[in-house]
Amino acid sequence: MFRHIVLFRVHDDVSHDRVEEAIERLRSLASLPGVVDWRVELSLDARKGRVIVEDATFVDQGGFERFRLDPRHVHAAEAMSHIADWWNGDYAA
Repeated sequence: MFRHIVLFRVHDDVSHDRVEEAIERLRSLASLPGVVDWRVELSLDARKGRVIVEDATFVDQGGFERFRLDPRHVHAAEAMSHIADWWNGDYAA
């Protein structure tokens, strides 16, 4: 198994509707090959701003690498780059 966790810090000027659209776009990636478990939520802790949490498990690192190259993921990452900065953590589970 391979874990991939991303924290998207949404820019302050982004509307609530755009945040909701981003969450739905990210959630739609759950159907991509290699995904074992996929969860995307808006953090309940907003002290440092709005943060979208992506918590994913893949079959293995190869599955994750194929996921990253999928055009749907590339499109989602491009869209997120306009509304957020992010930090990710990846590790073998």
